[in-house]
Amino acid sequence: MQFKINNSDKNTKARAGEITTPHGLIKTPIFMPVGTAGTVKSINQRDLKNDVNAQIILGNTYHLNLRPGTSVLEKAGGLHKFMSWDRPILTDSGGYQVYSLTDVRKLTEEGVKFQSHIDGSRHFISPEISMDIQRSIGADIIMAFDECTPYPCEFKAAKKSMEMTHRWLNRCIEHLKKTPAKYGFEQTLFPIVQGSVYKDLRIQSAEYIAAAGADGNAIGGLSVGEPAEIMYEITDAVTNILPVDKPRYLMGVGTPANLLECIALGIDMFDCVMPTRNARNGMLFTSEGILNMRNEKWKEDFSPIDPNGVCFVDAEYSKAYLRHLFISKEMLAAQIATLHNLSFYLWLVGQARTKIMEGTFSEWKTQMVKKLMVRL
Repeated sequence: MQFKINNSDKNTKARAGEITTPHGLIKTPIFMPVGTAGTVKSINQRDLKNDVNAQIILGNTYHLNLRPGTSVLEKAGGLHKFMSWDRPILTDSGGYQVYSLTDVRKLTEEGVKFQSHIDGSRHFISPEISMDIQRSIGADIIMAFDECTPYPCEFKAAKKSMEMTHRWLNRCIEHLKKTPAKYGFEQTLFPIVQGSVYKDLRIQSAEYIAAAGADGNAIGGLSVGEPAEIMYEITDAVTNILPVDKPRYLMGVGTPANLLECIALGIDMFDCVMPTRNARNGMLFTSEGILNMRNEKWKEDFSPIDPNGVCFVDAEYSKAYLRHLFISKEMLAAQIATLHNLSFYLWLVGQARTKIMEGTFSEWKTQMVKKLMVRL
């Protein structure tokens, strides 16, 4: 993997760059639609490429290991071929999913024992097993196995968890040296900065991660319930330490406003289920603010979903029609809404990139954030 910076904003830490992977070029800043189990919900791969213009999507180690399983993925030739996706893929290590299984897991230095959310069967994931699963999946970018702490979290617990995440990273690196990639291309490992909301722990973790010398780095354990201001403060502190010449990935973030604020803090890559999950529930993000498509006020509003036409559906379908689909519980409602929301997220980071290249990002960001937070 290679990364180069095309331009940087003079007033913030925002930068426009390019990541070269075995499956294509990614122009940053970028948002990655979440395809947890080998599919981005409510949208097919053709539309993801042609209409949303997703440059990279995310898959998940925990879910793909349980179903369909690594043996199926290997027989298919990896996740790219299995799901007919020829662009880059990033896989989460499974650490966040294991974190969410608090009641059915047992965490030790060796790894995590847990019960499947599907059938209750017992499983075990260690740093080495996570690497093996991600080798079988065959993503371009793979994540180190980490522990994600909850919010709130006591300092002592956060420190213990962070130190174990660092030890687990060392095991991931060593195991990858012994296990070659399976599908004829190299995979790039991203370590993950942890430390909860404690700035001194985050600085310590960022220094440890930076010293690992990886080709890209991630920030985990944020957007788990803490106030946005704390997330921004921690992100700012960490990006001051992580190498400038390597891509920075903020995991699980976030709202459109979060994206712009964190781009200004030097983040290059994002993922979040918000645009797809909220779409299925009737919440749409637009360049003028947030729409709840179930509201009565849209019943006879025949104007476009987004006046700036971030997606072809904005010109083809009105607010009134989309509201009718949601009220009628038609499946097309989720499909149109998902197509719009993902297109909007990709449009937004694309606009951010354009403004960085033009040297007008800071002023544009300030104006856009105010609009993005308005509920229409």
